[in-house]
Amino acid sequence: MSGFENKTIWITGASSGIGKALAIKFSSLGANLVLSSRNEDELLKVANKCSNETLIIPLDLAKQDNFTEATKKVCEKFKTIDYLINNGGISQRSKATETNLEVDRLLMEINYFGTIALTKAVLPIMQNQQRGHIITISSLSGKFGFFLRSAYAAAKFAQVGFFESLRLEEEKNNINVSIVFPGFVRTNISQNALSGSGKKHGVLDNNQNKGISPDKCAQDIVNGILDNKHEIYTGGKEVWMVQLKRFFPKLFYFILKKQSGT
Repeated sequence: MSGFENKTIWITGASSGIGKALAIKFSSLGANLVLSSRNEDELLKVANKCSNETLIIPLDLAKQDNFTEATKKVCEKFKTIDYLINNGGISQRSKATETNLEVDRLLMEINYFGTIALTKAVLPIMQNQQRGHIITISSLSGKFGFFLRSAYAAAKFAQVGFFESLRLEEEKNNINVSIVFPGFVRTNISQNALSGSGKKHGVLDNNQNKGISPDKCAQDIVNGILDNKHEIYTGGKEVWMVQLKRFFPKLFYFILKKQSGT
């Protein structure tokens, strides 16, 4: 028994990358899935790879007016929402001084406000159930800033503050909160990242290309959820930078400033 049989798991950003890998993994473990992203065609392809029941709910995290209605559709279909995985978002590849303020605002709108808006739509369901688990996919950029990611890091830092607070508040309702901090994963996040002008970066980062597979990342996340970890780390040797920053901050900065942003 996997522990996920017949559980309802809602995954945003499910059309590719980590979200797609999580959907396929959870389906193999017997879960019912709600798949969300902006790309409905790709969601259908993911659903076809899943063996259990799936519900496709197209969502744009930058447009939050329909989140309550979307939540109602999920409950009509599956009655409960056991897990919400906030995986949807967008990255950035541009220097802070070369990034239009509109791009900073958009990354906050999608990665922070969109994520917490959906969470707030789902929370009353979990509170009423007196159970649930919210998992938010942050980034190592949610632990420390990095080249070409000022707006992205800011949004990920904001996520961490919100969900750490939420964990304390909702523990009495038997609602668990986990934050995932992936390092480099071989996804299309760098191609889809925004440049300073708001256009797609369109280039696969060398760091990304050498990262772990989405399947390995998904398995690490599943293991962390089963262990009810507050923080889940997945990636290569770059993940150790978190501990280096904590215990050897001068060495951390010396190493970090020699890294490439791409």
